[in-house]
Amino acid sequence: MNITILTYGSRGDVQPFLPLSIGLMNRGHKVTLAAPSRFKNLIEEHKINFIPLAGDPEDLSRKLNDAGYNFIKQISELMRHAVEIGADIFRQTEIASQNADLIIHTFAHAVGAHTLAREKNIPDIHIQTFPMFTPTGNYPNVTMPNFGNRFLNHLSHTLSARITFLTAKIGFEQVRRKAGLPKRKLFFPFDETPLRSSTPILCAWSPTFLPPSSDFAPRVHVTGYYFFPLESANLLAYSQEQVLALQNFLKNGKPPICISFGSMVNKDAKRIDEIVREALKQTNNRGIILSGWGAIKHESTNDLLYIKSAPHDWLLPKCKMIIHHGGAGTTSAGLLAGIPNIVVPFTADQPFWGNNVYKIGAGPKPILVKHLSVERLVNAIVEAESDAVRKQAQIVGQKIRSEDGVGEAIRWIESYALGA
Repeated sequence: MNITILTYGSRGDVQPFLPLSIGLMNRGHKVTLAAPSRFKNLIEEHKINFIPLAGDPEDLSRKLNDAGYNFIKQISELMRHAVEIGADIFRQTEIASQNADLIIHTFAHAVGAHTLAREKNIPDIHIQTFPMFTPTGNYPNVTMPNFGNRFLNHLSHTLSARITFLTAKIGFEQVRRKAGLPKRKLFFPFDETPLRSSTPILCAWSPTFLPPSSDFAPRVHVTGYYFFPLESANLLAYSQEQVLALQNFLKNGKPPICISFGSMVNKDAKRIDEIVREALKQTNNRGIILSGWGAIKHESTNDLLYIKSAPHDWLLPKCKMIIHHGGAGTTSAGLLAGIPNIVVPFTADQPFWGNNVYKIGAGPKPILVKHLSVERLVNAIVEAESDAVRKQAQIVGQKIRSEDGVGEAIRWIESYALGA
C-alpha cells in the first residue's frame, strides 16, 4: 500500500510515527510522512519520504501555554493558528496524499484528512496519543476535571468532539474566503453514515498505563506506545560536543535527575528554572536540564548540565528520575525507562497524564506549573525517591517494555485497510 501519515505539533506529535513508518516500510508498504518543516532532518535521517507542512509549532506551543488549562481558549488558539496556515496546509496535504491508498491522521488533521479520504474514496485511520475522540465514562475530556459522574464524563467527550468539528468548519470557511478556495463539504470522521462507517481509532498509549475502557466503541483499539527497539538508541543525530558533555557529566558523579519541559515555551521560564535549581540544591541532587524550545540556559557545573536535547531512550535509563511537563511523548519515555516521573503540567492533556502517573504509582501528584514552588518540588522529589515509588516505576517500565505497540498498530492497519 501507499500510506500517507499526516501529523502536526511538537516532537512528541511526530516521534511516534518514525518507528511506525519504519515498521510499515519493513512490511513492504510505501510511506509518506507529512509534518512541520522543522522536523525534516529528523524524519529524513530515517529514510522516510517527507512532505513539509507550513507553520511553526513553537509559536503554537507559546499560544497554548498562554491559554493554560482552558479548553475553549486552547481550541481558539488552535483555530487561529490553523487559519493562518490553512491554505498552505490544504495544498501540502493533498500533495502528500496524491497516490495514497490509505490516509492515517492525528488530531490536528482529523476533519481535513478524513474529508480528503472520502473525496478520494480511500480508507482512513485516526491515531491519537491522548484520548480525544474516544468517549468513556471512566474519565472526562483530557482538558477537564473529573466530574465524578460517568454520564457527565461521557458527555464532556461528546461535547468536545462537536466543538472540534464546529471549529474546523468555521476555520475552513475563513481560510476558503481568504484564499479564494472552492466550497467544500467537510465530514467528521467519527460519525456513522449509511455510506461509510466511522473511522477506526488506534490509541498510541500503553494499556498498562491507561487500559482500554469497557465502554469504548468497537472501532477503538489501544495498541501500546510506538517506540524504536531499545537496542537502536544512539547519539548519531547529536553533535560530538553534546555527546561528550553528556558522557562526561554522567560518569563524573551520581545518577542525575533529568528535567525536560520539551516543547513548552513559557513566559515564566526564568522563575521555573530558578525553582528547579534550588530544589535540586536542597535535595542534594545533580541535574541534566534539557532546555528544548525554552530560552533558559546557564553555564554548566559539576552538578548541573544544560543541553538543548538528548534522546530520551538513551538518557533516561541512566537517570534516577525525570521532572517534565507531562506531554504524551515525554511521559511515555519516562515510564519506559522505569524511573519515577514528577509531572509539572503546563496545558492541554498534560494534567491528565500527570494524574495517571500518580494513579499508577509511578510518581507523586502532579504540580500545575502555576502552583510550582521550591517547597512543593522538594517534597515531590523526596516522595519520588521513596522505595515504593521507585519499585512501582520499575514494574511499570518492565511491563511497557514487554509490549509491542508498533507491531499491534501495524496488524490493525493492515487488517482494516486491506479488508476495507
